[in-house]
Amino acid sequence: MSLENLTQAVEDYLKTLYELTSTHGRATTTQIAEALKVKPASATGMVQKLAGSDPPLVQYEKYHGVTLTPEGEKAALEIIRHHRLLERFLHETLGFPWDEVHDEACKLEHYISEDFEDRMAEILGDPSHDPHGDPIPTRDLKMPRFTTTRLAELKAGQKAVVKRVQDSDSALLRHLGNLGVIPGTLIEVAAYSPFDQNLTLKLIDNDEPIVLGPRITNEIYVEVVT
Repeated sequence: MSLENLTQAVEDYLKTLYELTSTHGRATTTQIAEALKVKPASATGMVQKLAGSDPPLVQYEKYHGVTLTPEGEKAALEIIRHHRLLERFLHETLGFPWDEVHDEACKLEHYISEDFEDRMAEILGDPSHDPHGDPIPTRDLKMPRFTTTRLAELKAGQKAVVKRVQDSDSALLRHLGNLGVIPGTLIEVAAYSPFDQNLTLKLIDNDEPIVLGPRITNEIYVEVVT
């Protein structure tokens, strides 16, 4: 779906709605307002506008939440594809650290053409994931599906590969990058503390153990190695 006729604000709402509804099924206007840091009345007004557009981009029932229509989902996936390809391009081609690419991509995602998007994908070898491990929607706007587990759920003795790290906290990304906990890293849980839920981890390529608390381990998603 072309984004040419959509404003930046509409694109931000659709992208946020996709992220919220992927997790919760439906989104409330309060959740939308909190995610976008706007007033609840502003979120309600925009949702009503999107529900009344032609074609409608969302379905909205007062007290029952908001969902994307098929047209709204396609538009959301298009902007998400822009964003995640830009993150990969900034990281791999321009050398931006992985903790800086999210904010840069947020600025650029609204302005690139479909030709620019296709050229980026071609240069990058049509990647499936961004630097943080989030899947990149395909050219035909299908979101790849994969199953992961929060690192916080692992127990002592389990091994796993880091697949994805939440990208909203640049300080956390810098910290994990310095520790070597990035997508593709093989880790083993050496110990679990039931008192404070801390995990002692051993990186397979590093003998020095590291300890991470639940605030961090809940932001890291892994694939358990059997």
